[in-house]
Amino acid sequence: MSKSDIEIAREAKAERILAIGSKLGVPESALHPYGQTKAKLDLDYIQTLADRPDGKLILVTAMTPTPAGEGKTTTTVGIGDGLNRIGKKALICLREPSLGPCLGMKGGAAGGGYAQVIPMEDINLHFTGDFHAIGAANNLLAALVDNHIHQGNQLEIDVRRVTWRRVVDMNDRSLREITIGLGGRSNGYPREDGFDITVASEIMAIFCLSKDLKDLQSRLGQIVIGHTRRGKPVTARELEADGAMTVLLKDALMPNLVQTLENNPALIHGGPFANIAHGCNSVMATRTALKLADYVITEAGFGADLGAEKFFNIKCRKAGLKPAAAVLVATIRALKMHGGVDQKALGQENVDAVREGCVNLERHLENVRSFGLPVVVAINQFSADTEAEIDAVRNAAKKFGAEAIACSHWADGGAGTEMMAEHLVDLIETNNSQFTPLYPDDLPLWEKIERVAKKIYRASGITADPKVRKQIDKLQARYGHFPICMAKTQYSFSTSTDAKGAPTGHTIPIREVRLSAGAEFIVAICGQIMTMPGLPRLPSANSIRLNENGEIEGLF
Repeated sequence: MSKSDIEIAREAKAERILAIGSKLGVPESALHPYGQTKAKLDLDYIQTLADRPDGKLILVTAMTPTPAGEGKTTTTVGIGDGLNRIGKKALICLREPSLGPCLGMKGGAAGGGYAQVIPMEDINLHFTGDFHAIGAANNLLAALVDNHIHQGNQLEIDVRRVTWRRVVDMNDRSLREITIGLGGRSNGYPREDGFDITVASEIMAIFCLSKDLKDLQSRLGQIVIGHTRRGKPVTARELEADGAMTVLLKDALMPNLVQTLENNPALIHGGPFANIAHGCNSVMATRTALKLADYVITEAGFGADLGAEKFFNIKCRKAGLKPAAAVLVATIRALKMHGGVDQKALGQENVDAVREGCVNLERHLENVRSFGLPVVVAINQFSADTEAEIDAVRNAAKKFGAEAIACSHWADGGAGTEMMAEHLVDLIETNNSQFTPLYPDDLPLWEKIERVAKKIYRASGITADPKVRKQIDKLQARYGHFPICMAKTQYSFSTSTDAKGAPTGHTIPIREVRLSAGAEFIVAICGQIMTMPGLPRLPSANSIRLNENGEIEGLF
């Protein structure tokens, strides 16, 4: 019987984190250890790296996800280990997992099999407390808003127009819409409010886009919490909240250093979802990694239509990053599902279904290449995959001038990605990236939304009721230069969770728009997507427990 991810992680021989830092040339004085196997990188030390040349940035993205799984994080770890195995100085940059999915249905986000980052249990649970700090900063601002109203409301905040919501890092549908301030005058003014999951908070987006502490405080101060009765925006700076919020986030802003099962370094920092936020790890971690390594491998959440699009149009735009190449992850199992095969029949060879499902892969290939990047397909290999099925994927990729390489990192670790690593190095050295975002800053907001919908989702157009359209027009006057962050289901190019393959001609309904003035983007909420997920019928939490030896079981 094969070992579980947590069993494999437990058997790993981890090196002391100070030794991992030395592989990157980081002195012990620049590390703040959290135990023996994780540490934070000192912010003052990071500033000393500014004059170093940048390494090459590689984005790992994926086809549209299915319940069959794609293994994007696992592949990112595997490629990092593979590059180190062939003698390259490589560093992995990942997002921190949210407790919501870990205890809900998705599971952890530390990789799998023999391509994992460790300590796996810590990373998937409380880690170094970054998410708790982000939640505390978010909810401090919420408390200060309501206290200001209660104490006389000098800023004349309209209680009907408060837009700042509370957060918790848990899937809890009952908190989506609530009423606060009940129970009398001493409890404040009653008003409607609600919770988002922490990863959807603007604080998380700001945290991941900030360049340093000064930039962090400036962005926090720009947050618009609501409006006055005359329609004037009210900011966190006017509430004098930005200072205390920065203090709460000061230690969290230091990137976290851990290691892979093969004792290669990895930075894990920040964790916005790509279906409701911008889905990338922190700018601090990525920029630091580019100064410490020759090759930096990072991932963006869900399919390329979500994570990669936002990585290119938001993160790279804001941070001045120029990726050198992209890796598009696919599995034979997921391609079969997009080809119409039931999940129960995925273990049987079905070349025709793979070919049918490749329309989804091809769409993503075409989209990624449209940003001017060389791209390669990583086939995350399962034992049931046949050579004929793999050949079908290779043939589909060739139509777009890309190689498709079978990778066995789940079973073999870095040894299973050496061919991919060699190809990536050659791809970067022989192809100059001509990276270009999808739209310019000065394109109107409505047209930015429309361009993403038409060019990336292949929609016929977008729709919004007059109230939402009016809101977009109002935002245009002050924030028209901001990029767009599309909040949409991860399961399809459309807003339907059931539309497999590569649908075209659909319409993208814009249900709501939200201003993220500190993060400096506009969130367009499409279809029925929720910024506070709910738990499934059988939550993963029901199977997580401590055994008689005090070890965690059921976490994956």
